[in-house]
Amino acid sequence: MYFLGIGIVLLLLKYLEVGVVATWSWLVVLSPFGLAVVWWAWADWSGYTKKKAMDKMDKRKQARIDKQREAIGTGIKRRR
Repeated sequence: MYFLGIGIVLLLLKYLEVGVVATWSWLVVLSPFGLAVVWWAWADWSGYTKKKAMDKMDKRKQARIDKQREAIGTGIKRRR
């Protein structure tokens, strides 16, 4: 996602001919988009994306369980 943001900013700077970016090659300006494609391909291939989605689901599930335990009064035990 960061690569896309950087790519869009560089693309706008190049198109509007702002600062040093106006003199850069189009290859350099468009390279963050290529890096984003490589990142997404690696993330899908390695299972990184699926692991992050599962972690997010687990956190939501645990938060729901904790909320229900608090509601019935059997929440986290505290030392007295």
